[in-house]
Amino acid sequence: MKYSLFFLLIAPICYAQAEYPQDYFRDPLDIPLVLAGNFAELRSNHFHSGLDIKTQQKQGFNVYSAAPGYVSRIKIQHYGYGKALYITHPNGYTSVYAHLKKFSPRIEAYIKQCQYQKESYEVEVFPNANELPISSDEIIALSGNSGGSTAPHLHFEIRDNEERPINPMLFGINIKDTSKPSVFKVYAYAKDENSYINKSNNKVELRLIPDKSGNYRVENVEAYGLVGFGVETTDKQDYAPNNNGIYDIQTFFNGSKNLEIDFRRFSFDESNHVNRFVDYELSKTKKVNIQKLFVQKGNTLSLFMDVEDDGYVRIEDSTSSVYKIRIQDFKGNEAWVTIPVIGKKMKTPPQSSMENKPPIFVLADQVANLKKDNVSVYIPANTFYDDVNLDFDVKSDTLYFYKDIIPLQKSYSIYYDIGNYNEADKSKLFIAELMGYYKRPNYIYTTRKGDSLIGKSDNLGTFALTTDNEKPKITPINFNDGKWISKENYLKVKISDDLSGISKYRATINGKWILMEYDYKTNMLTYDFSDNIISETENNLKLIVTDNVGNSATFEATFFRK
Repeated sequence: MKYSLFFLLIAPICYAQAEYPQDYFRDPLDIPLVLAGNFAELRSNHFHSGLDIKTQQKQGFNVYSAAPGYVSRIKIQHYGYGKALYITHPNGYTSVYAHLKKFSPRIEAYIKQCQYQKESYEVEVFPNANELPISSDEIIALSGNSGGSTAPHLHFEIRDNEERPINPMLFGINIKDTSKPSVFKVYAYAKDENSYINKSNNKVELRLIPDKSGNYRVENVEAYGLVGFGVETTDKQDYAPNNNGIYDIQTFFNGSKNLEIDFRRFSFDESNHVNRFVDYELSKTKKVNIQKLFVQKGNTLSLFMDVEDDGYVRIEDSTSSVYKIRIQDFKGNEAWVTIPVIGKKMKTPPQSSMENKPPIFVLADQVANLKKDNVSVYIPANTFYDDVNLDFDVKSDTLYFYKDIIPLQKSYSIYYDIGNYNEADKSKLFIAELMGYYKRPNYIYTTRKGDSLIGKSDNLGTFALTTDNEKPKITPINFNDGKWISKENYLKVKISDDLSGISKYRATINGKWILMEYDYKTNMLTYDFSDNIISETENNLKLIVTDNVGNSATFEATFFRK
């Protein structure tokens, strides 16, 4: 009997792995594969769509095409994936390589021609199938740290023909993992006002007790009504300390399967629902990522399978039940959490924590317009998952719009009437979110229409009308005006803006536009002399940098080069 149950539990995962070709894709690097991040792990506002492969804290490792095909997309941006390459393969899959340092010579020449034609560092192009064919084991790029990368690594993805990312390990990319997943916290949630846990109608953290085998149990829980559970869990692969995501979660109630969450594939359209999947309030206030093992309204994640009663369990009075959570990594290492539940109905049910509700009530499925003084907020229908009570107040051009503890499905708009400002000041205004303990202003994308400033935000919080009168700063790094720099391979300039932030820049030498790569993490602009744009001995550099409200700074210098 035990053997039969074990077979039934592991069979779905073995079947899932067998669906994908195992010998088609090679490793994208020729160094041992060690992960900084794995597939579908929780990230801010999204699931991670690939493997983050460590590159030994260095840049410049050869990146290989995982299989033959053709370059179908090249995208270069300051943020996000940085320098990214997409290769479409004959079997219908596409592999993605991001945060690159540079491309192979022929791809680099192709994309630089596009950049110079468009006079823009940021470009996105879609080559035809015959423009950049790729052979087996071809070196396509060097690994780097471009875009939103926080350390050198290669971000690697495999997508299907519907552009859905799939766990690359399903295709035979092998990452050693001999450790069980770890569990840090378990919470219980009452579904409604007629349900409760340990005499509380609120969510309750349960006392977690690890055992010597690597499994966990929870002290007896008293409950009644419809109850759901949530868990904070991560997994470590070998050779790295990183706490990464897990592969599969299953729940059982009194021996019957109640729910499964399979992290093998998702679509980008649904990824933002990660904020509904986790306990968003705990994530924001305590940096705790509780994955909710039940499905709430608006959570359309395709990760859920075999869901019974939306993942909730019904606890009757005077009963003894057992709720189990099975957490598994890709290699089959598993950890179990056992939660004994005693059904106990209270004579007087506990009161909900929402007795002192904030004054503004917003229906989730209806448009809402809030206004006070010179500020108004437009909330489209279905911005919120649930009907909500909010605080809304305006004082001295500062908008207090509740706290960032409620997940949103889409952005809402903030309008400031700036008619009372003089014309000279209006052009220097922007809307900022006040962040952190010191409420430092952080620019949010702001447009102007007449005497209205309009900003969009996808989170609640505190916002303020802010003035930026300061020009960006420009500092040459490896040259000075009037100097010879024949031995330098690059021209480097540091740019910064302390308030609204850098919006754009343009550089020319002897009147010709030059390609300067911008790394926002180091505030560095870099021009590569191998672009061969200049051929004269005396060269005049002109650099114009503009911030997000239009303040511009101009830097000019003459340098000599043979």
